Amino acid sequence: MIEEGPTIRSDITPTNSLPRRFQLIVCKVLQREAYFCAARSRHVVDVVLMEQGLHNEPDRLRREVQKALARTRDIQGRRYDASLLGYGLCSNGTVGLSAEIPIVIPRGHDCITLLLGSRQRYQEYFDSHRGVYWYSPGWIEAGDQPSRERYEHLLAEYTGKYGADNAQYLMEVEQTWTKEYRWAAFVDWGLIDSETYKAYTKECAAFLGWDYDELRGDPGLMQRFVDGVWNKSEFLVVAPGGRIAEDVTNEGIIRAE
Repeated sequence: MIEEGPTIRSDITPTNSLPRRFQLIVCKVLQREAYFCAARSRHVVDVVLMEQGLHNEPDRLRREVQKALARTRDIQGRRYDASLLGYGLCSNGTVGLSAEIPIVIPRGHDCITLLLGSRQRYQEYFDSHRGVYWYSPGWIEAGDQPSRERYEHLLAEYTGKYGADNAQYLMEVEQTWTKEYRWAAFVDWGLIDSETYKAYTKECAAFLGWDYDELRGDPGLMQRFVDGVWNKSEFLVVAPGGRIAEDVTNEGIIRAE
């Protein structure tokens, strides 16, 4: 059951209004969760999926998302009331983004905040579990999570390019970063096949020598996002023409300028 947050609404979405039209621009790893919440919203929410992995290239993320923000009307030519960004600060990849219509973005460092339901919960877990690597159905489906499959695929690629001896050396260098992590943490929204994804995460943890943990996901933040319930402590609303700026020295993480 979704836990409702404070009923503070942006003036873009008055409580007595007709359903509004939003586009939700979100990384493909949040596909299942985004559609789940969009289907439950009273508003018309068009989900726009972005390529997974853009967070690894912040400048490219900014370029691609800016292109999506340039779209202000749906396929029927009806104007959106706002663009919702299903991203966090994402290594400053969302800094500088602007649009002709309002932008709404969660106050968080990355998308895990949306999966856990609050940046406070994310921070508390991060502080008490140093070296955590996050798993979820979307991240697992993307095929980029640390795993035996990823290791074997990379080994085969290196072997084909550089030969067996060089490939083994490169893999030893490649895997040094895994020693910086201790936890494989699965975020469970209870969606279909979640037990299968949990079992897979456990296998990954065993292969990598990490401890396994699972957390109950909380759809509340994502649901408030698409429902237009934009509490200022959870979301930043950027007016048309304004830009997203980082503000990591303060609790809000991001600000408008």
